[in-house]
Amino acid sequence: MPAPRSRVAVTGLGTVSPLGGDVTSTWEAALAGTSTARTFDNDWKERYGLSVDFACQLVPGALDSLSRPESRKLDPSGQYSMVAAREAWADAGAPEVDPDRLGVVVGTGIGGIWTTLDQWDVVRERGARRVNPFTVPMLMANGSAAQISMELGARAGAHTPVSACASGAEAVALGMGMIRDGRADMVVVGGTEASIHPMTIAAFANIRALSGRVDDPEHASRPYDVDRDGFVLGEGAAILVLESEEHATARGARVYAYASGRGMASDAHHISAPSADGQSRAVREAMEDADLSPSDIVHVNAHGTSTPLGDIGELRAVSDALDGVTDQVVVTSTKSMTGHLLGGAGALESLFSALASYHRIAPPTINIENLDPETPMRIAQNAPAELPGGDIAVLNNAFGFGGHDIAVVFTSA
Repeated sequence: MPAPRSRVAVTGLGTVSPLGGDVTSTWEAALAGTSTARTFDNDWKERYGLSVDFACQLVPGALDSLSRPESRKLDPSGQYSMVAAREAWADAGAPEVDPDRLGVVVGTGIGGIWTTLDQWDVVRERGARRVNPFTVPMLMANGSAAQISMELGARAGAHTPVSACASGAEAVALGMGMIRDGRADMVVVGGTEASIHPMTIAAFANIRALSGRVDDPEHASRPYDVDRDGFVLGEGAAILVLESEEHATARGARVYAYASGRGMASDAHHISAPSADGQSRAVREAMEDADLSPSDIVHVNAHGTSTPLGDIGELRAVSDALDGVTDQVVVTSTKSMTGHLLGGAGALESLFSALASYHRIAPPTINIENLDPETPMRIAQNAPAELPGGDIAVLNNAFGFGGHDIAVVFTSA
């Protein structure tokens, strides 16, 4: 008989996001249904000819805790993840833990794009000798995981999944695996992204992935609305501290929720057109992994990017995975408020899922004026939704360009 595997507790949370500079302000703004999309306060549109000139940018002041020397040695994506990690670690009680039993998994979709492009400009305009000597560790996709592991002295492993928009959720899934496999007692997991840059905006706009509501950015991200026309780019980071139940109990840690199930699939179909089969398989696998039945799921924090094809297709895949047992489920797309954080999205939405389980409330999906009649599940439409008492389960989905399908189930503590 194999030994029973450890349950994985969520004992610490941290974030910097368009909604707030910490967990408390972010959660309060989410429950209030706050839109963060704004027109840029710069000349990018005129200078570069951008067709889209708005996004959900990091809330002002979120990085004030970083010293100037720290900031100069970290790409913005690294700055975001470091501030979030410090909050999460403090929230977990800054515990004493054997360094060989502490791991880090922090994903990103793009990595240090600002550093990469800025330093290329330096080469072209000022010559190779003027390139910042910290460029390589700043632009590396694994830079955040490396810096956080050094900050905390984590030696069980430092890993970086790069799976586009699924990266942050995949980090949660991989961290769960490290604990279940006995490699670590605690793992700091999450995702980060800082890609609001003229080049990336132009690239996403040119494949018609972004909303074109330049005259009304506040209402541009509108999952499940009949007039949705693309996602709004966002930025930020979210970090969760995962811990074996035994380790958490021994030190008397507060538990927000349990990371109970994970499902991972790939479409092998199309770089940007999602496969309902892959999404459904990931959800089924996550439920089976958590030993749950469809009726146990009461809330879905959906991938829900506000694209014409993706939103309804995802919910049909979820409904299929739940065998049509969805009357008890309420769906939220928090991207309606935060925009799409790409590699940070699945981490921030895992944080929201853990908090929804803990506080028994689902944040709203805002900006729905005319609900798409093809929507197959109940939406928390423009207002939060209360969740039931007792043992409940919350599903978080994250699907990435390239056909990466990740589902994580959180259960109440």
